[in-house]
Amino acid sequence: MKHASHKAAKVTRQKFSLAKALFSSGKGTHSIRSVRAVQSAGDDAAVLGLDPAVAAKINEIAPQTRRSIRQAARAAERRSHILASASLAALVGTAAGAMAFANTDEDLTVADNATTTTQIKRVSDLSAASRSEARADLTSSVATQSDVEGDWGLSNSDGALDTKLMNRNAAKNAVVSVLLDQDANVVPNGFNPNHDTGANGNTYPWGQCTWYAYERRAQMGLPTGSKFGNATTWASSASALGYWVDGTPRHVGDVVVFQPGQEGAAAYYGHVAVIEKINADGSIEVSESNVKGLGVISSRSFSADQASKLQFIHY
Repeated sequence: MKHASHKAAKVTRQKFSLAKALFSSGKGTHSIRSVRAVQSAGDDAAVLGLDPAVAAKINEIAPQTRRSIRQAARAAERRSHILASASLAALVGTAAGAMAFANTDEDLTVADNATTTTQIKRVSDLSAASRSEARADLTSSVATQSDVEGDWGLSNSDGALDTKLMNRNAAKNAVVSVLLDQDANVVPNGFNPNHDTGANGNTYPWGQCTWYAYERRAQMGLPTGSKFGNATTWASSASALGYWVDGTPRHVGDVVVFQPGQEGAAAYYGHVAVIEKINADGSIEVSESNVKGLGVISSRSFSADQASKLQFIHY
């Protein structure tokens, strides 16, 4: 009992000494207080019997040792050197980039081995149509590589392009369109080639001159009114519908209108025929029906003087 009591007294004194060391006013990093604080912040806290939270708090407020201060100073110095080096490198890079873009006298072209540069030569003769002296070679090269079948192209020859075959009007009837091009300089102002033709089939009595004139014009592709009436009224009826009617024979296919008694025409009905030919001297040749009998087709010729007294329906 005495021995156990003696040990209990020693433990009490040891705890008292530890508390005295921790809370005494000793100074210096090697004081008992400093050493115990460092030990309590590490694994020794459990040995000393301190709570880990208390040990961490003591470690925060306890003065550092000289060695730890030196180590912290060296670490801070290293960080300062690293930051300074990085800042200097960034500054140098920025300055170099600014100088490179500011210097416009230097050639910044990057070589490209896969690109072939063609030297362009100045054309000395400004009147030349070509932009390059090698134009002829390029043309021959293209012509050699081309493999196009067929024979087409434009020519400077006057005979290669017949402008007479080109319509210059809006006539819907192809035959009328061709004739209208030929009469471009003499056609009446405001003439409408697409006027109402009045054509609705041959309604004239078979074999009569009117019946034949309608049929013959239809064979030539020219329109004729179905209700022009008797031969003596054909000129006025055609003119009323918009046909071009005058006293000049102009084309094969024109209708020749004879008034009653004129050149042997019937005294009441008159007569009509169709021009088959216009001669150089102005005389005309016509085809007609019912001069030699009903339905009998015949032909006659009239001099230029005789033709000048007749009327003609064109289109």
